Amino acid sequence: MIDTGIAPPHGMPLSSVFSLQLCPGHRKPMLFVASAAVIAGKGLDGDTHAIEESSRQILLIGKETLDELHLNPGDVKENITTRNISLMRLQFKQQLLIGDSVVLEITKPCSPCSRMDEIRNGLRQQLAGKRGMLARVINGGTIKTGDRIFVQ
Repeated sequence: MIDTGIAPPHGMPLSSVFSLQLCPGHRKPMLFVASAAVIAGKGLDGDTHAIEESSRQILLIGKETLDELHLNPGDVKENITTRNISLMRLQFKQQLLIGDSVVLEITKPCSPCSRMDEIRNGLRQQLAGKRGMLARVINGGTIKTGDRIFVQ
């Protein structure tokens, strides 16, 4: 594991993976998994968005955002629900180390699409500026719920 040498300030909660979801296909319900194989340059094994050269290989959103909007993990089609990380403050090309080996690179914020209003009327507007971040996979491996997340 890469040691950043930086410990969180005393009392600050550690960033981690709260939930993992795979999208098996267009308009199909998300599959909740305890762990997922992450393929470098592609995405999560078994996810419909796992496409080489895509900027949307993985979507991350914070559990805190979901809680604020009274949503559950997977409702907005995210792959990784995080805890205790300010995702929307991450910058283009900033990297996240998840677990022992998986490295994701932030590509852009995820703009809420009209499908969000199918979940709940007005949700698209409520999610503006906070639907989460899109990332591509730099280094693969396996991730699981509870894995620590380090901002590089």
